Amino acid sequence: MDIIESYQDSLKILRARIDSMESVNRSYELDNFMRFRLFTPATFYHSVANGKLSFSGNDTDIVNQEVDNSLMNIYLANPQLVRISENRLIESRKVRDVSETLHNNEKLVEKVLPKPKVDIIEAPVEVVVTKPNFWTFNGDYSLQMTQFYVSGNWYKGGESNYSVLGAVTMEANYNNKQKVKWENKLEMKLGLMTSESDTIHKLKSTEDLLRLTSSLEFRAHKRWYYTLQLLAYTQFYPGYKSNDRETYSDFLSPFNLTLSLGMTYNVEAFNKRLKGSVQLAPLAYSMRYSARRNVAIRQSIGENHHSMDEIGMQTLTDLTWKFTDDISWKTRLYGFTSFSRALVEWENTINLRISRFLSTNIFVYPRFDDSVARDNDYNYFQLKEYFSLGISYSF
Repeated sequence: MDIIESYQDSLKILRARIDSMESVNRSYELDNFMRFRLFTPATFYHSVANGKLSFSGNDTDIVNQEVDNSLMNIYLANPQLVRISENRLIESRKVRDVSETLHNNEKLVEKVLPKPKVDIIEAPVEVVVTKPNFWTFNGDYSLQMTQFYVSGNWYKGGESNYSVLGAVTMEANYNNKQKVKWENKLEMKLGLMTSESDTIHKLKSTEDLLRLTSSLEFRAHKRWYYTLQLLAYTQFYPGYKSNDRETYSDFLSPFNLTLSLGMTYNVEAFNKRLKGSVQLAPLAYSMRYSARRNVAIRQSIGENHHSMDEIGMQTLTDLTWKFTDDISWKTRLYGFTSFSRALVEWENTINLRISRFLSTNIFVYPRFDDSVARDNDYNYFQLKEYFSLGISYSF
């Protein structure tokens, strides 16, 4: 402890002398190498002993003389602290002249590209907030044509005819991804054909539909929604039978409108290849209207009335199952029942896409309606089916 205190006292005395000398002459800088030796491990330097044993001395710098005196005091009073000699440092090449000028590798510096000067221009920034678009639009368009010809002397007989079928489906759906959905679908189909055996009508309809389905839905739980649905449908073209002048149906004859309140379950399965909805409405209002009186009688509206109202229940299942990228099945099962009648319609369309714009459709449409006159062969059941090939386009 005495040795350490003596060494500390020597440093304090040296510090005081240096401060006093710097106040007189500021040219003495503290970063001189000679002063650095005081703060390194105790080392025996040859220059210190040579300076003290020389008659003339080798350093006129007062600060350096004081540093040499301090080191000499350590050598004489506490030689056990000096464990390193200057020769050992030289051999290990760990000592070098700190006054040596260090030069940068200018060749490496030259390869570094200077930073481009960027002029900072302060200008007002306009922030544009885009409102999300919750509407989506879809559409399907198809046009199928058929031509059949037989000569008048064909051994099996037959009749030449031409037919064309056009179908358009457009959808505009709103979904805010939270609680509200509004789905709208407009379906239009019209098929016409010619027949040589029909001497009264040049054209007859094979398929005729104008239908609007609109559903306003509020989320109840997960895939369940409270639903208010409007369903309205009629046709474009008058409906005839061969060589019969009577009109069996026409635009707004009949016209059916149903307003229902219930719940809808959104279906999504088989890796989203099966999509659609199933609606159950325990409360439904149905209105049937006919502008033609003879059609009103056939539709059980009444001889002296053009419309009738009913309260009942409704169900509607609308699904699309995409088996592959080229084969899909669309099915629609509709049912309505009241205290006086029951109606069930099951529309099935199988679409086989041959190319981007060419496809084949198979349509099967069984129907049950006990509000019409009973048929001796089919009872209250009805059936429509067709196969078509033509152009189609979807977006």
